[in-house]
Amino acid sequence: MSSRNSQQNKAAAREKLRVEREKQAKKDKARRQVFVAGGVVAALALAGGIGYAVVQSSQPGYWEKAAEAPLVKPKNTKGADGLTVVIGKPEAKKTLELYEDSRCPACAAFEQTVGEQVRKDVDAGKFKLRYIGATFIDNGAKGEGSKNALSALGAALNVSPEAFLDYKAALYSKALHPDERVDSFAKDDYLLKVADTVPALKGNAEFKKAVEDGTYDRWAMDMSKSFDKSGVTGTPTLKMDGKKIDTPATPEAFTAAIDKAIAGQ
Repeated sequence: MSSRNSQQNKAAAREKLRVEREKQAKKDKARRQVFVAGGVVAALALAGGIGYAVVQSSQPGYWEKAAEAPLVKPKNTKGADGLTVVIGKPEAKKTLELYEDSRCPACAAFEQTVGEQVRKDVDAGKFKLRYIGATFIDNGAKGEGSKNALSALGAALNVSPEAFLDYKAALYSKALHPDERVDSFAKDDYLLKVADTVPALKGNAEFKKAVEDGTYDRWAMDMSKSFDKSGVTGTPTLKMDGKKIDTPATPEAFTAAIDKAIAGQ
């Protein structure tokens, strides 16, 4: 092979290599542009997602919105705000205040052991019963069952005072009251299942609609605020004439404590 041919071949090889390198450089540049564009899109999407999450987290929750909704007062309540729930014969001179949270296990135990005696005394005119509902367990145990059950109690009160007391007893019953760590009352279906054990509420279309629509959610939130302002720190709490009564564990102990309170002792 001549020296001239050898140089030509080398030149041709160098040119071919140069062309291949330019092609590869163009491919690499295009790939980098795609990566950069993809990174920008991903960054924008991430920023948008974070922004959306921030906006959503700053939005009021369901019950916060309910607290600002128009107030619908249940029937059988008194006062401009509908928060005075007093049940019993008008001629009864004394009023027993009862502070309860629907998820409260101690309230359930009280209802299961003493609730029947309370009902007998109210029916007999021994005293009137004033109910103040709380929802603080929703904060401690997490959830919304206390608020939802209180709203459903408002729907029962709208039917009648008797339906209210029967439904409250059913919510606290041994068969239907859940562990306070289990938020069963947050589900409307469960509240309606409990209502099916109360004759005045079973198949009651108006009651069912009020529960599902959250008609008395605002009322429940207002009642909860009333409890918070009362100074009471636990449930169940019993008071008569502003004086606290130690929570009795038996019907007999309840009768003895009430008789003492009525006598002003």
